[in-house]
Amino acid sequence: MHALTKATLARNGIGRHCIALQRVSSTNLVSRRPVCSEHGESEVYDVIISGGGMVGSAMACSLGTDPILEGRRILLLEAGNKKVLDKVPDAYSTRVSSISPGSATLLNGIGAWEHITNMRCKPYQKMQVWDACSDALITFDKENLQDEMAYIVENDIIVAALTKRLDSLSDNVKVNYRSKVVKYTWPMSHQVTDFIPWVQVTLASGETLQTKLLIGADGPNSMVRRDSGIPTVKWNYDQSAVVAVLHLSEPTENNVAWQRFLPTGPIAMLPLSSTESSLVWSTSHRHAEELLDLDEESFVDAINSAFWSNENQSELMETAGSLFRSTLSILMPSAGSTRQLPPSVASIGPKSRVMFPLGMGHASEYIRHRVALIGDAAHRVHPLAGQGANLGFGDVAYLTQVLSKAAFNGKDLGAMQHLLEYETERQRHNLPMMAAIDLMKCLYSTNAAPMVLLRTFGLQATNMLPPLKEQIMAFASK
Repeated sequence: MHALTKATLARNGIGRHCIALQRVSSTNLVSRRPVCSEHGESEVYDVIISGGGMVGSAMACSLGTDPILEGRRILLLEAGNKKVLDKVPDAYSTRVSSISPGSATLLNGIGAWEHITNMRCKPYQKMQVWDACSDALITFDKENLQDEMAYIVENDIIVAALTKRLDSLSDNVKVNYRSKVVKYTWPMSHQVTDFIPWVQVTLASGETLQTKLLIGADGPNSMVRRDSGIPTVKWNYDQSAVVAVLHLSEPTENNVAWQRFLPTGPIAMLPLSSTESSLVWSTSHRHAEELLDLDEESFVDAINSAFWSNENQSELMETAGSLFRSTLSILMPSAGSTRQLPPSVASIGPKSRVMFPLGMGHASEYIRHRVALIGDAAHRVHPLAGQGANLGFGDVAYLTQVLSKAAFNGKDLGAMQHLLEYETERQRHNLPMMAAIDLMKCLYSTNAAPMVLLRTFGLQATNMLPPLKEQIMAFASK
């Protein structure tokens, strides 16, 4: 495994100190007496993170390793069981994420990346994307092939690595597993007398907790987002993703991520090892169900056909694309890239075929008074660009930066002033990415000749412009 080439944040282990509530002015008037509820006294935390998946666990680690947040009380609530891997399973998991260099830098900075590399992950140096309805293609690669473009990591591995890191931060971060939240009670910022102005969290056990800042990392169906009244723009695509573990016909260096846009949706093959890859096939619900019902041999044939067949191409598209490419090669003779052929698939992993519906969603606000959303609770995207996890890890990195700055300046962590800074910066990054992904999905969801011509010319022109490709790679690598 090559070492990360980017600089990482130096972080120190920190002991947690018990702190008394301080009296603050204006809307945050708090007494030193215990906080009481109908169930008795309830603990007050500086930050409670609701949701212990990849992004929520990363958020807890990031806060727990920030030296400026020393002494702050941080709690992670996870409804499920603790996810521990005593040893790495022989079989690969079907659910994987493409981890960008920026996300790897975050994970390295919080001490989780070492655990991931000690288990398993697969770097890749190149990506080839091409159209099934024409011969247009685009490749993304690093000039120096020693540099990783991204890493394919199983989601279970990421969560297990973060869980292991959290165990070592037990003095800084408390984690409650099997803790289901049943109710949030929101503070009224204008009330200042005999009122504890924190968010109250009620668990299924009857226990109540208080927090100065609640971070919602509880996924696309976020209860935090819903109960706080944050509006969401969302829609379901008429698509499902079929995922599986693929066994290749022969060993290969396997350092390329392959994606082909079919009329029914994109199909991607992502490297896991020299002999195995991960399949993500986005298609119509009906076709996805048919793929799941196929016997293994027919399913493998369908995969190979999806990557290799030219049945969707027409003579008109081929001629137009060839002429346009020839013109570009005259204008820019040294640009462009060579087409590579993907590896063929021999079989699939046992019981590895799974499907799940796809959709898009975006919270119109990432914050409310003493509330912040991160990850899928704030934004949900189509998997075609592999950016879902990376957007969430980007949220973690910036929210940590904002809260660390607030703590350094002695500010209230739940105050809107710095939470607005987080919302502004992350929406400025996330919205263009989400719009581009949705546009690409719509552009490639048809085999109508005018649209095929448009995307053929666009793909080929982009492929011939290295500076533009570098900008796209730089934006996606954050």
